[in-house]
Amino acid sequence: MSGGATIPVVVDAVVPVNDLVTCFRFRRHDGRPMPAFSGGAHTIVEMEDGGIRRRNPYSLMGDPADTSAYSISVRRDEAGRGGSLFLHRQLRPGLEMTISHPVNLFPLDLRARKHLMIAGGIGVTPFMAQMAQASRLGLRFELHYAARSRALGAYMDDLAARHGDRVHLYLDDEGSRLDLARLLGSQPLGTHLYVCGPKPMTRWVLDAATAMGWPAGALHSEEFLAPPTGAPFDVELRASGKRFTVGTHQSLLEAIEAAGVDAPYLCRGGACGQCETGVLACDGAILHNDHWLTPDQKARGERIMPCVSRATGGLLILDR
Repeated sequence: MSGGATIPVVVDAVVPVNDLVTCFRFRRHDGRPMPAFSGGAHTIVEMEDGGIRRRNPYSLMGDPADTSAYSISVRRDEAGRGGSLFLHRQLRPGLEMTISHPVNLFPLDLRARKHLMIAGGIGVTPFMAQMAQASRLGLRFELHYAARSRALGAYMDDLAARHGDRVHLYLDDEGSRLDLARLLGSQPLGTHLYVCGPKPMTRWVLDAATAMGWPAGALHSEEFLAPPTGAPFDVELRASGKRFTVGTHQSLLEAIEAAGVDAPYLCRGGACGQCETGVLACDGAILHNDHWLTPDQKARGERIMPCVSRATGGLLILDR
């Protein structure tokens, strides 16, 4: 079982947003409408990058009511494994690619009386689709969006113009700061909180809300973790009878797929738990990078999330 059905697409547009972020628009190769999606959904973009097939998740940022195309925005990461650089350097209008059907691990809870959204940096993209959906449904919402500067705050002016006083902006270089305690403490009963952005910010928001007594069911977050680079290590798949080496710029999941084994996934970012795999033995240490396994599970070393985690030392033997 893999990530599900795919869609042959053509790059319809490549639009620079600022010095770091570029918007990419995809339409179906056959000209038919794209599959429907809801605010918070993501798609997996497939890339042939230097002999490695990458499948990276990106939030859909367009209006869910527009099925003519999908749009994503990607922040260029010069120190990353190469996925964002591939998109920024290689994608041109007319290029044929493959993406996945949409999956939503970060939907709006339509039972909420109000939707409080907090975004940091490029983490604003899923909220763009959520806000379009919420506006159409007449839902009560507001966005609090922090960035280093207005120049690097993707879509700030557009969101403010479209949604008016429901958008609140915070800019580091202008000295404006989000008063999180005041914000969380002033919400009406029945409010649901959504946060997406850098890991420290997401943790800060969720910890503060939990400490103030917000119910766990009203807290929603999304963070796709990029698989880190690292020293090569050897892997044996006991059930499949495969043995291979995971490269420095290759994730464990990518290496499993390259060995011809169809492994499950939904997010490929350490969030959904779909690719969780049993560890039969590890001569070295497991480097857990997900936010799915509990601290106790990570300490026991019996499970691994191959989409973002890797190992050091000797042979890693997996039950797959």
